[in-house]
Amino acid sequence: MKDLKYLIDKLKMQRSLTRDEWTALIGGRTPELAGYLFELAREERHLHYGHDVYVRGLIEFTNYCRNDCLYCGIRKSNSNVSRYRLSEEQILDCCRIGYDLGFRTFVLQGGEDGYYTRERMVHLIERIRSMYSDCAITLSIGEKSREDYQAFYEAGANRYLLRHETFNANHYSRLHPPSLSAAARQKCLWDLKDIGYQT
Repeated sequence: MKDLKYLIDKLKMQRSLTRDEWTALIGGRTPELAGYLFELAREERHLHYGHDVYVRGLIEFTNYCRNDCLYCGIRKSNSNVSRYRLSEEQILDCCRIGYDLGFRTFVLQGGEDGYYTRERMVHLIERIRSMYSDCAITLSIGEKSREDYQAFYEAGANRYLLRHETFNANHYSRLHPPSLSAAARQKCLWDLKDIGYQT
């Protein structure tokens, strides 16, 4: 255990291990080593983020998606998924229940579903904003045009979650369909930041 504890300390100090060191650390995992690792991780988290806990109401409002990303369970080619879309009223019911439970951030998350046009999303965001002016509205609905992002922001959305699995263009192309590119994804992120979203 002493040698493996050394590897955890090395990882903390140098932020990396060799492949053999990772293999040894994972293979030699014990409850004691896990406890030591978790304690160091907790210290690191407190150093950067403090002790605050943030609770968000995640509303998965559609699992339709036009994309076919290799790693994603709701990719369009996955025929084993039961597809659904929540209605506007169902989404607003989720917000009402969440608000009553103390949630002050609503995250509207879904696939890149063409049914939810700019107009539908703007209308929905405006309704949520008018009913819950003290809440943050986060969108996680994939790549959109800068004009869409601007319209959503003006309607009242103030945060955007755009997953970005890798910066490496070659690796990105192996995970995503040809219609998507790492450069386009990065442009979306810069557009969001430029508009004013917390991204």
